[in-house]
Amino acid sequence: MNTFIVILSVIIVVDLILILLVATYNHFQDYIIRINEAEVNIDATLRKRFDLLNKSIGIIKSNTKTEDNILEIIVKLRSKKLTNFELDRNLYDAINEFHMIKEKYPELQSSKEFVKIEINLIESESEIVGLRKYYNDIITDYNKLVKTFPSNIIAIIKNYKVKEYFDGNSIEKKKETVNL
Repeated sequence: MNTFIVILSVIIVVDLILILLVATYNHFQDYIIRINEAEVNIDATLRKRFDLLNKSIGIIKSNTKTEDNILEIIVKLRSKKLTNFELDRNLYDAINEFHMIKEKYPELQSSKEFVKIEINLIESESEIVGLRKYYNDIITDYNKLVKTFPSNIIAIIKNYKVKEYFDGNSIEKKKETVNL
């Protein structure tokens, strides 16, 4: 009888450990799915911003009759494969250039297409801010799982690593911060 109780206790403890491991693994999978979903939404919004800026080049040139290289950043990005982080940083610079062009050529405000692009860029900025916050919130929770016991055991077994936050800063700002 004593042996039976010991065996039963061992089986129960092993089962509880297995249940904990499976639940933790499933928790990781939930976060991985949510991270992927957030990345897809960020990607779609960034592509939308890129397309808007790309479309604005023709509108700017036709309304200002300029031969200047307008939004060179966008032209250069057409052939590059970038991560969302890199694309966001480049689009940040391109949007700043877009606003400088708007200041330089006030006649652009009379173009309905230009104004529509400007409004869509403003709306997309709000979208990207919300998506960035959602992504970073998920990353915070995921990183906690990777670093804390006992979930870090699953992270080690499955080779899950800490993920970077989507900060939205330009590369130059990061370099300035590091150099200080």
